[in-house]
Amino acid sequence: MKEELKIRTKKIGLDIIMLIDELSNKPSGWAIAKQIVRRATSIGANYRAALRAKSDADLINNLKIVEEETDEQFIG
Repeated sequence: MKEELKIRTKKIGLDIIMLIDELSNKPSGWAIAKQIVRRATSIGANYRAALRAKSDADLINNLKIVEEETDEQFIG
């Protein structure tokens, strides 16, 4: 399960980067595109940080960050 989520969270980031690269290159979209890429790639980065947690409390906290980033990116 851990390995599958590592692969899936990395794929999310890469898919978003490829999507952004396909958009038109206009100044109005640059700031939004950068924010979308940062959020999408942070999901995988924060998940990997959670896997390196030093305690159960640290693991839970990091997973909550992953959940928040995912919610903000894809839901709200």
